[in-house]
Amino acid sequence: MNRSGLVELDTVAAVARLGGFRAAAIELGVSATSVSNAVAGLEARLGVRLFNRTTRSVSLSEAGEQFIAAVRPALSDIHAAMAATSSRRGRPAGTLRLNCPAEAARQILVPVVLKFQRRYPEVGVDIVTDAQQIDIVAKGFDAGIRPRDAVPGDMIAVPFGPELRFAVVGSPAYLRDHPAPAKPADLLAHRCIRARWPSGALYRWEFAKQGRALTIDAPGSLTLDEPTLMRDAALAGAGLAYMWEARVRGDLACGHLVSVLDDWMPSSPGFCLYHPDRRNVPAALLAFIDMLR
Repeated sequence: MNRSGLVELDTVAAVARLGGFRAAAIELGVSATSVSNAVAGLEARLGVRLFNRTTRSVSLSEAGEQFIAAVRPALSDIHAAMAATSSRRGRPAGTLRLNCPAEAARQILVPVVLKFQRRYPEVGVDIVTDAQQIDIVAKGFDAGIRPRDAVPGDMIAVPFGPELRFAVVGSPAYLRDHPAPAKPADLLAHRCIRARWPSGALYRWEFAKQGRALTIDAPGSLTLDEPTLMRDAALAGAGLAYMWEARVRGDLACGHLVSVLDDWMPSSPGFCLYHPDRRNVPAALLAFIDMLR
């Protein structure tokens, strides 16, 4: 049922209960003309007269009495359901479905998601990690998380977290046998662990220094499409890998990996949570956004 149909039914029910167009208009907060038009519109679609009208009174016709008797319980159920649903806006509940890359999930899991569930135990959180960006609306997600420069332009974006920094890393064993590169061009003499985008294209390593930007088609015989595998390969001495710094921060801190070309490494805007509409945002998502901020 569309919104105009429900308004007409509510109007007819009010006229029948109150016995007049003017009284119904006052209760509904509209003009008497609006009430008259709503009743006439519904009568025209049904093809019957619902009310007998005189200059002094309005009464239900036989068809009108039968109609009101049939629709009144349904209208009551509809409004009860609307009231119950509306009341949930202030009490987050249900399931919040998020789609994001694995790195974003790691960043928010403990400080945000688990804290959120302790505060709102009635909300289930379903996180699907996906390296490839998808249509979150078509796939039934409440929101997605991506780097800020990858958020679709028609979405509402909520930035959070620090900038994303990158690092070129290798194991101490690998760097003992291969002099550390001093500039990006030196990578051409190294074994590099190449990265493949979900689209199938190879990632060209990006660098920037003093306003100068360049990309390198890193050479190497090993190509991977999953960052955890790239980290494992770097730890095993397979070569240099270009990674989000956050993914290997612990390895760098304990000396299992060493970063090179630090003064050439760029950063990019951090993550954004994004969702499709400012209106009627689920209470659970609103609460999650508040905590994320």
